[in-house]
Amino acid sequence: MGPVELLHMSVFSQTFSPCGRFLAAGNNYGEIAVFSLSAALSPDATGMSQKPILTFAAHEGPVFSLISTDTHLLSAGNGEISAWSWAELTKRSTKALWTRRPNYKTSLEIPEINAMIVNSKDNSLIVGGGDNNIHIMDMETGTFKSVLQGHKDYIHCLSFREREGELLSGGEDGAVRIWDARTGQTVHCIEVFKYELCGGGPALSLWHLRSMSPTSVFSLAGCQREAVFYQDLILTVGEGPYVSHCVPGGTVKAQIPSSSPSLNTLTLNLNSNEHRVMTTAGSSDQIDVFTNFSYRAFSLSF
Repeated sequence: MGPVELLHMSVFSQTFSPCGRFLAAGNNYGEIAVFSLSAALSPDATGMSQKPILTFAAHEGPVFSLISTDTHLLSAGNGEISAWSWAELTKRSTKALWTRRPNYKTSLEIPEINAMIVNSKDNSLIVGGGDNNIHIMDMETGTFKSVLQGHKDYIHCLSFREREGELLSGGEDGAVRIWDARTGQTVHCIEVFKYELCGGGPALSLWHLRSMSPTSVFSLAGCQREAVFYQDLILTVGEGPYVSHCVPGGTVKAQIPSSSPSLNTLTLNLNSNEHRVMTTAGSSDQIDVFTNFSYRAFSLSF
């Protein structure tokens, strides 16, 4: 890849391997890079340890979403999902096990897939994206078995409440929908845009699900693209070169500098005590690694 491509690179997605020793990241050129965390975190690490052990072309357009199952890496781009074996990737073999496309209304429609999660209860893959719908695939057979309709604009993110059997989706229409995972029916629709949060602009807010009302609004500049609960903090990234540490009460406790001008993705590797890190990435070819969540230890690069 030439210097111009590197200059314009954005990293949209990342996920850790089930063993916690590897990190996969997807960029705007349709590439996936796999990094060895054990090599990068080793006391004998060199500059080469911060480069991928493997980079391969996965999709024609950007890799908007990456997730891991117990054995597979799943990647999503424009209108398609592919599966790769983690065991094969660590041996540097990059043959996709399968590629599937949700049942879109027309063959001309190629909407991006922005989010994927696995419902382990019924072994299904849930995907959301540019056609405003949620598609559910049976992981056993590879067939798409249902479509959840209700959002009026494209879907950004998905989350699952296992105990309640509820699926949550957030869309560009300013709504968060809560679905019954068994029936596929909308249980609640929180119309976030109707609340005057921080003068009506984009704002990170915390909501109480029982009362369906906002409890805190965080005074962060610009749009936040990913937020994660960690211990008693909310860690969030978005516009701006930093990771914000927020307290549920509404205060921003700290902002930790990152190497990218703005960030798209934040992931915690909590499966492995040995490789327990936070990684963030965005509008550059760098993926920042935080061994202590209060400062950036080093950066991996595509």
